[in-house]
Amino acid sequence: LAVCTMGAYVFAQIPFKGRQGVFLLFLATMMVPAQVTLVPLFILFAQTDLVDTYAGLILPGIFSAYGTFLIRQHMMTIPGELMEAAFMDGASYFRIFRSVIVPLVKPVLAALTIFAFMGSWNNFLWPLIAVNSQELMTLPLGLSKLQGRWSTEWDLLMAGNVVSFVPIFVVYLFAQRYFIKGMTMTGIK
Repeated sequence: LAVCTMGAYVFAQIPFKGRQGVFLLFLATMMVPAQVTLVPLFILFAQTDLVDTYAGLILPGIFSAYGTFLIRQHMMTIPGELMEAAFMDGASYFRIFRSVIVPLVKPVLAALTIFAFMGSWNNFLWPLIAVNSQELMTLPLGLSKLQGRWSTEWDLLMAGNVVSFVPIFVVYLFAQRYFIKGMTMTGIK
């Protein structure tokens, strides 16, 4: 969320030469399927000794072109007069980001929190490739180990699925209130 929000702030509110071109190249990365980048990403992580580590599991999910695009589109609706007023009060770009922009984009951050959490919580393919030890296996990988070639332990598999659903539901309940606040806080008066 932090990386996407900062990138969206730069693309939406800070003018620089070639901003639209860079943003279009940035969006072009969304057209490349994630499966195409798996082998080069694994080679890069193997060369830097990040395979079978927590960092190897976490680092690929830090950046999201979709998340940056989603937040940028919301930031484009924020009036420029707010930034001008903050500049006149002596605020820097970072202060404006922290004090003005982030509170106004909480509803979209709540939506992205749900999407990002669900995506990383349910991710199966990258952990399958990047993890070798049982200690670092994610829950979807562990659940897949309950299915054997000749038999399946259905009771354990269903209990694991229920357990894997609970954190997603809790994150959704937490983020839901920001949707409601966002609807009441829109607009400038």
